[in-house]
Amino acid sequence: MKAACRQVTRAGKTLGLVPTMGALHEGHLSLVRASKSRCDTTAVSIFVNPLQFGPTEDLDKYPRSLERDTRLLEELGVDWLFVPSVDEMYPRGAKTYVLVEELSDKLDGASRPGHFRGVATVVAKLFEIVRPDYAFFGQKDAVQVAVLRKMVSDLNLGVELVVCPIVREQDGLAMSSRNAYLTPQQRQQALVLRRSLMRVEAAADAGERDTTKLIQIGKQVIAEEPGARLDYCAIVDPETLDPVADVSRGALVAVAAYVGATRLIDNILLTSASR
Repeated sequence: MKAACRQVTRAGKTLGLVPTMGALHEGHLSLVRASKSRCDTTAVSIFVNPLQFGPTEDLDKYPRSLERDTRLLEELGVDWLFVPSVDEMYPRGAKTYVLVEELSDKLDGASRPGHFRGVATVVAKLFEIVRPDYAFFGQKDAVQVAVLRKMVSDLNLGVELVVCPIVREQDGLAMSSRNAYLTPQQRQQALVLRRSLMRVEAAADAGERDTTKLIQIGKQVIAEEPGARLDYCAIVDPETLDPVADVSRGALVAVAAYVGATRLIDNILLTSASR
């Protein structure tokens, strides 16, 4: 993979990377299309990264569909598909990790201790293997985006992160590989995440600026759905993930909730133009 990618860059061509864990859906494919529209060459990685799963999380049952994923990527004209083994990515005796302090402990990081150490480590390794000019990520994973932006800045990595909009099902549910875990009833219950965000956005558009009140509005919507259990509802600065007192200058509204045993996340960005 290193040799193939160096050949691209030596030829003066731009290289885009879309890191994934497979079980591809339209959200992933939108990142591939974004890369192909911007870059001469597009590489996709598929690696279910054990380092970012906690001991009680769903590593063993995480959906894997390599044959289907490969076909989808071939149809889109992806140039390189990188599917390393765990032993290749983490050789026996490996002791080096990448930790973005403070950011990694906020929101999803608080709910999933060690998760973002695993994410930052594997993405740093992928960036070194591929050395892309651009790397494409989805806005749905807003906390991950903030962590990786900080990592890239702090380590002077020569890659530009491109963050693409959330892709949703027709009914508004944010696309996620974990949606496959949901029963039909849970699938309907999961729509409460989007409803809560829309209610917060409507209140902000109507002039509410106080984040305490906006958060309460979002939490109330989640509470109205007995099939959902709130993890967090937060309004933060999208770069630092620190809470903001009001949304006059824009903010990230992020929510996470359990529907059955499945943890789902969603978010929206409020702009400073919201009134």
